[in-house]
Amino acid sequence: MRTSRNLFLIISTVCLVSTTNSAQAIPPQQAPAELKNLLIQMDAAASKGDVKTVMGFYSPNFTHGDGLTRPIMEKALTSLWKRYPTLRYTTQLESWQKQGNTIIANTVTQISGLPSANNNNLSLNATIKSRQQISGTKILRQDILSERTQLTSGAKPPKLDIKLPQQVKAGQQYTFDAIVQEPLGDDYLLGAALDEPVKPEKYLSPTSLNLELLSAGGLFKTGRAPAKPGSQWISAVIMRGDGITMVTQRMEIKK
Repeated sequence: MRTSRNLFLIISTVCLVSTTNSAQAIPPQQAPAELKNLLIQMDAAASKGDVKTVMGFYSPNFTHGDGLTRPIMEKALTSLWKRYPTLRYTTQLESWQKQGNTIIANTVTQISGLPSANNNNLSLNATIKSRQQISGTKILRQDILSERTQLTSGAKPPKLDIKLPQQVKAGQQYTFDAIVQEPLGDDYLLGAALDEPVKPEKYLSPTSLNLELLSAGGLFKTGRAPAKPGSQWISAVIMRGDGITMVTQRMEIKK
């Protein structure tokens, strides 16, 4: 089975800011109007699939923690919104703070998309946190802190309980479980797991997955983090007779 791994990833390119320094954060009620308007305008443009307007919010010197460039982002978003023309973006501001002439805002973005003929009747739901530096109405830098994307298809896609640490140390062993929550009855399960490093080229290249017969009610894997710090995408695909579910989460590798 070939799954378009890039669909899990490129949805994160228009999500606004999350910061881990909550001690200096200011409540969203006190946010400047310029920041609130930026969030509203980006959500509206992304929900319309307006690539030109969305890219206009990014500085010409924009940098990304995953190594993305503006051309790769534009190409990825064009591909995503062609396949998912009805995606809806909703961003909530949690807190913000000023650093010199820039603003760092703390938000959570929800993305949802209904099945259509363009996407092989796949439903999409994602929750993403990211950190961005903003100057005026331009985004200077973006860093994805966490993401979870789920694609489902069929009349009754399996409901999965995902157990994966958000971060591990370099070289550390970890477990990844994707447990089917409903009783299986006489159904068979097919599934596969995938562990990939976060790289710019992965945003545009699909990955092939060969589904195997599962002997238990889900996937139960043990992995080892890379020796160097970075980010990994960990994915699970599980199929039963009347549906399929694909989940991808980001795991950070620390020193």
